[in-house]
Amino acid sequence: MAILIDRIGELTTNDPEAGRLRDAAIVLDGTRVAWVGPSRDAPAADERLDVEGRAVLPGWVDSHTHLVFAGDRTAEFEARMSGNPYTAGGIAVTVAATRAASDEHLAANLRKHVEEARRQGTTCLETKTGYGLSVVDEVRSARIAAEVVDEVTFLGAHLVPPGTDAESYVDLVCGEMLDAVKGLVRWVDVFCEEGAFDEAQSERVLLAAAERGLSVRVHGNQLGPGPGVQLAVRHDAASVDHCTYLTDADVDALASSDTVATLLPACDLSTRQPLAPARRLLDAGATVALATNANPGSSYTTSMAFCVATAVLQMRMSVEEAVWAATAGGARALRRTDVGFIRPGARACLQVLDAPSVTHLAYRPGVPLTRAIVLNGVHRMFNHKPPR
Repeated sequence: MAILIDRIGELTTNDPEAGRLRDAAIVLDGTRVAWVGPSRDAPAADERLDVEGRAVLPGWVDSHTHLVFAGDRTAEFEARMSGNPYTAGGIAVTVAATRAASDEHLAANLRKHVEEARRQGTTCLETKTGYGLSVVDEVRSARIAAEVVDEVTFLGAHLVPPGTDAESYVDLVCGEMLDAVKGLVRWVDVFCEEGAFDEAQSERVLLAAAERGLSVRVHGNQLGPGPGVQLAVRHDAASVDHCTYLTDADVDALASSDTVATLLPACDLSTRQPLAPARRLLDAGATVALATNANPGSSYTTSMAFCVATAVLQMRMSVEEAVWAATAGGARALRRTDVGFIRPGARACLQVLDAPSVTHLAYRPGVPLTRAIVLNGVHRMFNHKPPR
């Protein structure tokens, strides 16, 4: 059934040929976009949805989350807000709770957070394993994630479990653990950071992933300068995520590669780290994505709009740059061309704002502006009567 979304006040397509349109319309045919253009030229459809001059844009593409977990780390957050520094070791608290939780509890918690993200405009979402850190628990995390989210990443190399020899654990990750999860995931990630995995260990993980035909990404340069960015670029990683501390050589490497710099501003704020140098990266010509890093320890938010507002208000990104980074940029970080854009052939995944333009995302920070989403052609309203 074809659906006409009509009387769009401002349409952000992310399509270089179409750009940003005024008084626009979209025709959806099943799960795909069939037509985009001026309202006056819109073809007939089976159903019409009048959005009454509101802004429409692609649904958020959140390319970095950790949502298969159990437990609570409020005490850790309170300690950070009282001056204690963030370290990678806090992950172990969530590992213990996740291992003790039932499959049903983990699945219900994941679905709750995905629904929370949907209500805030996210229509494509990646999540990682990494709170199991045993073969059995990493497999069940991957299986639960694969039933709910769009993209699943294996992050067995999240932290060395307490009491475990690091090299022996890397052997496990690169061998039995990776073999056990490879049919459930598309991506392999590694936390290349002091307190987690060093460059040589991280490289072993990336090479083992490539040997099995899996694509890679890297957590890097979060807590200080380090080898993460250079390692990611060297291995053609789809993205390197955090990028808080960058050298000139790191910026140049990203600008001359296809590796996306995925910035996680909510995490920077929650850990009281400097905000990532978005302006520096963009001016150098690097591709930038924004994501939430939703997780219970260092960034417990599913709000992409919060990340967009922070990027504009505090990271010197323009509204257009931030919206692109949170949609098309996230798609680029997942190496997808079917989401993050509104153009013929793309998935019918978009959001309607209760505002006349995307500028309101930063102009009215903290205000829940997502009025509706279309997810694979299915329309959902939030907190309002359906448009006429």
